[in-house]
Amino acid sequence: MKAFLGMGLLGSNFVKAMCQKGEDVNVWNRTHSRAAALEEFGAKTFEKVEDAVRNADLIHLTLKDDAAVDEVLIKAAPGFKQGAVIIDHTTTSAEGAIERTKYWKVQGYTYLHAPVFMGPMNALDGSGSMLVSGDQEVIGRLSQELSGMTGKLINLGTEEGKAAGMKLVGNLFLLSMTAGVSDTLSLAKSLHIPAADVLELFSNWNPGAAMPSRMKKITEGNFSQPSWELNMARKDAGLMISAADKAGQKLTLIPAIAKVMDEWIEKGHGSDDWTVISKDNI
Repeated sequence: MKAFLGMGLLGSNFVKAMCQKGEDVNVWNRTHSRAAALEEFGAKTFEKVEDAVRNADLIHLTLKDDAAVDEVLIKAAPGFKQGAVIIDHTTTSAEGAIERTKYWKVQGYTYLHAPVFMGPMNALDGSGSMLVSGDQEVIGRLSQELSGMTGKLINLGTEEGKAAGMKLVGNLFLLSMTAGVSDTLSLAKSLHIPAADVLELFSNWNPGAAMPSRMKKITEGNFSQPSWELNMARKDAGLMISAADKAGQKLTLIPAIAKVMDEWIEKGHGSDDWTVISKDNI
């Protein structure tokens, strides 16, 4: 039997998917009405978290942060079945994941951090990606359970906390990409280009496809053979900023990038590939 703690959009759809498979799932949420909404799908709800986990072999969590995970697990602990396994899908710090793994092992329980790159619909249809790292024996035992929840289970090796760190790395990229899209639309508006036309451009031209080769070039430190010189990229950034300023539009990322470009040009890297601005981060 399973328990699932945290009935946000992700957790509730994970539970719906489990119920559709005919699994018995106990659910709990701090706001009980969110848990109660899962009863029509076959889940059994509880107002006290310790009752929800009682007799559960597997306890899944999707909560807010480190503090919430620690608080809920401590409250739930009196109901833990001997040898219960805790699988935490919450996005947390790497340090928190490492500490919880050690702490709950001492208490006689298995804790595995398994964060996800999955939205609510991914949780419902078992697509997307889930990350794990740490004790390979534990991961081996739980791989079937976890693989059934996601389209791809990515095992990052034996290092505790690496899954948590990689989740944050991925989320940083998503935040940066979204801010970049916002700047793109802001510039387009400045130039009287409809958002629909920008969407059509990216439907025909996908710069994201170049991400692996761009990352490879950066990590190899190959800046002396430019495909786009830093001086030229900085010139283009200036045109973007000027166009937006004239139209009264705000750019979030580009002014900050331009400032870093200026620093690297002052160091004498104007003729290098513009990705040299990432050199110190390799």
